[in-house]
Amino acid sequence: MATGPACSPDLAAAGACGWASTDGTQVDISAGITTPGGGGGGGNSGGGAPPQDAAQPGAAIEPEDCGPLGCRGNYTVVTPPDVTIDDLASFRPASPSISGQPDGFGVTGMPTNVVAAASEQIIPGTILGWDVVVRFTPSGYVFDYGDGTRARATSGGSTWESLGQGQFTPTSTSHVYRSRGVYPVVVAVEYAAAVDFGSGTWRPVDGVVTARSGAYPVEVVDVRTALVDRSCAEDPLAAGC
Repeated sequence: MATGPACSPDLAAAGACGWASTDGTQVDISAGITTPGGGGGGGNSGGGAPPQDAAQPGAAIEPEDCGPLGCRGNYTVVTPPDVTIDDLASFRPASPSISGQPDGFGVTGMPTNVVAAASEQIIPGTILGWDVVVRFTPSGYVFDYGDGTRARATSGGSTWESLGQGQFTPTSTSHVYRSRGVYPVVVAVEYAAAVDFGSGTWRPVDGVVTARSGAYPVEVVDVRTALVDRSCAEDPLAAGC
């Protein structure tokens, strides 16, 4: 229905009487002023430009510029912490094994071959509240031959047979003893460490973790040769047997 205020003869003559109509869901207001820009806050039926701050129906809304990382919304991005070698104190690789040739014996003045064995190890656990997997890879071997001599090697060494060498020939991990005695041989294996926080990417950790073997006793003896008629097996009472 249409409604309107009382209109004086002067306003009616000027065409300035307004009217309003409603259908129950919206109200339309109009005025009779047709001069563009006239009438202060009147309607736009005269073709004037709409107010610049008025919302335009159907106008596109500019998307939020969130940069190259995208819009994060209402959450926090958490990155894994930096890990130091001290954080791996609860992760211990297994001790290496050690053996020698001849087995348990050596001869003064001749190379005694020493062989250590260590392998890559994968150990799961928790670091700083994160579930992780730690990988230990052998990176260095330090041999203590028990007579005050030490040597560093990049591998644990190999047997004479695998090297295609004869007995009492030098290898990268062999040692020559100068005196008789029993010598406890020990190897310390240095492991390089890396950590995976579940992404499949290994993050290296500065430093090494060291694991030591138990002592491997080597009895070093003198060997003398002599011309004999028969071997000691054939004549146990022969000289030198």
